[in-house]
Amino acid sequence: MASIEDQDMLAKAIAQCGDEPIHIPGSIQPHGFLLVLSEPKLTITQASENVREWLGVDAQMLLGQPLTELIGDCGFAEGLASLTDDDHNPFHLRDINFNLPGRSNHPPLALMAHRYHGKLIVEFESAGSPGAAYDKLYPLMRTFVVQLQEAQDLQYICQLAVDEVKRITGFGRVKAYRFDAQGNGHVLAEQADEGYPHYLGLCFPASDIPPQARQLYCNNLIRVIQDANYKPSPVVPTLTPDGEPLDLSFASLRSVSPVHLQYMRNMGTLASMSISIVIQGRLWGLISCHDAGPRQVNYQTRTACELLGRIMSLQIEAKEAATLAQRKLELRRQIVEMLSSMADRDSVIEGFKCLPKVVLDFAGAVGSAIVSGEHSEPVGETPPAALLVRLTHWLSQQHDQLVFSTDCVSRDVPAIPELAEHCAGLLAISISRLHPHYLIWFRREQIKTVNWAGQPEKHIDSQGSLSPRHSFESWQETVRGYASPWQQVELEGALELRTAVLGIVLRKAEEMAQLAGELRESNKELESFSYSVSHDLRAPLRHIAGYAELLGELEGSKLSERGLRFLDNIGDAARFAGTLVDNLLSFSQMGRAALRLSDVNLSALVESIRQEMAPDCDGREIEWQVHPLPIVVADAAFIHMALRNLISNAIKYSRKRERAIIEIGAEERAEEIIVYVRDNGVGFNMQYANKLFGVFQRLHRMEEFEGTGIGLASVRRIIERHDGQVWANGEVNQGATFFFSLPRLTYASPI
Repeated sequence: MASIEDQDMLAKAIAQCGDEPIHIPGSIQPHGFLLVLSEPKLTITQASENVREWLGVDAQMLLGQPLTELIGDCGFAEGLASLTDDDHNPFHLRDINFNLPGRSNHPPLALMAHRYHGKLIVEFESAGSPGAAYDKLYPLMRTFVVQLQEAQDLQYICQLAVDEVKRITGFGRVKAYRFDAQGNGHVLAEQADEGYPHYLGLCFPASDIPPQARQLYCNNLIRVIQDANYKPSPVVPTLTPDGEPLDLSFASLRSVSPVHLQYMRNMGTLASMSISIVIQGRLWGLISCHDAGPRQVNYQTRTACELLGRIMSLQIEAKEAATLAQRKLELRRQIVEMLSSMADRDSVIEGFKCLPKVVLDFAGAVGSAIVSGEHSEPVGETPPAALLVRLTHWLSQQHDQLVFSTDCVSRDVPAIPELAEHCAGLLAISISRLHPHYLIWFRREQIKTVNWAGQPEKHIDSQGSLSPRHSFESWQETVRGYASPWQQVELEGALELRTAVLGIVLRKAEEMAQLAGELRESNKELESFSYSVSHDLRAPLRHIAGYAELLGELEGSKLSERGLRFLDNIGDAARFAGTLVDNLLSFSQMGRAALRLSDVNLSALVESIRQEMAPDCDGREIEWQVHPLPIVVADAAFIHMALRNLISNAIKYSRKRERAIIEIGAEERAEEIIVYVRDNGVGFNMQYANKLFGVFQRLHRMEEFEGTGIGLASVRRIIERHDGQVWANGEVNQGATFFFSLPRLTYASPI
């Protein structure tokens, strides 16, 4: 294992390599020469030193002279009109015969020119035969274009291009590779002569091409190195008249980094050519040509290869655009289906749960969940509920990220390390700006075996500079902890779904607000009706009970035993109806009367209720377990009524026990106080717990336990008017516990 010092040195060397100014090398490759001209007089301001080898003239002697001194009046100035400001690539203007002493039989040179950063750069190299190039290249390119139009498979497109470049250039090995999101190149197609190593299916690490080289590949679509052992020819003077280094980003003859030349030699390559595949300004991949010996590539061949690369880029872009459009249509269909389900049901969650396959297919996931606060609704394979809640709280702290995605949970969600045990990738969209409410998808780990073209490690030489790789032997690596990466179209679809879901939530909230308003009005009318009916029935029922009792006293001796029994039944029924009416009247008044808040001593209140109900406990053995109770801020009369109902029920439903146990206590929390009343009576089945607090809801027969069925409904209304909640736990023949919570309030007594 490398020491910390060695790691620091390596990191420094890699940073230096990434900062190398390869666009201003100050020299060119010697298979041509270069001149820099000032316009409009076309005066030579810089020249490459190797002009002496080509023309027999010292570079310094050319400085300050007009170009016409060298090439004569050949229409060069008029040819410059064909150069555009948008295209910086060298443009072939014409072939030139130099009329210099002792150079009368010199073969013609191809003259190529381009403008960049206000400089006119002219390059010369061997012209070749235009007629032969046309006869050879045009038929091949025509065939390639026809085949490319018919190709559907990406790998087949790459293979067609590789075969064509191999035929055109004659390089010993040609391969095409595509860059992934991390910049690693995966070889998709290859053709190689016998004796050349094969790299089909292998990966080249991103570190083989530093960032500034990738940028040059995007700008300049073709680059040729005819001999990796070349001796660079400096440009003189070193600086332009502006005092800046000469930018050779688009020059065909631009010299390359010594590190790259060593890389080529380590690979057994002396000549190379690269054709960039650029799609929408992004370096999609490269067609890379290698030869074991030096190889000349004339400008006609380079132009044909550049055209091939552009056509190939267009074809790949068209295929990817079609695939992307199809994926977008599928996502849109799934979004519409999900939204329709959510809109047609009472809640978004119900609509989400009704279409599990669509929800999972939308994101290519194995699991999904809607998490609202502490509650989660999972679909498919998801982490445990507790982890989902922790995840949403973590997500809510990530600075207003509407969409969060990762293909490596262990790397990007370090706060919840155990989450990686359940998933490798996740996509989350926030469906509330105020609360931790999220819709989340999960992907499984995809264990990948990567076959590298050599171990992707860097080393430094004795001078502390970065040394290129020496080995390109296949080396296998197993990558774990990663899921399939989320595509940009999926992230955009998730954002679109979020916007639409928020629209549905808002619409449902408006509907609920309208219904709540209507319900309030209905409740007011119902309470008014209940109050009127209850009030009007009290007197007749009391009269019935009173007259039945009076009739029994005055005429009882004249009635038969059966008649007396009927009379007793009339009295009992009238009294029960009277009690029911009284309770209904109290129940209706609870929603109409204003709360009178004050400090309420619950311990004193419970003790007074016990004394009130002492007659009901005569002859019974009851063990009271009353714990210390706090002082709360509430309406004393209403809380008295609620506690009296709960204690009365505890006494009533435990009367079949030889020894009844009634426990009353409270738990104080940060924001609320929870009061409970527990008994060891008949209990109830928890599947009916939601019915307990409804009006006229009874879980036991009236013959067994008397009551009107309004008591617990009254408790619920009282507590909810105090912004609290009621609930209960029970077990048949084991007893029941009734709870209510009250928010912590501070009572300010009037002055």
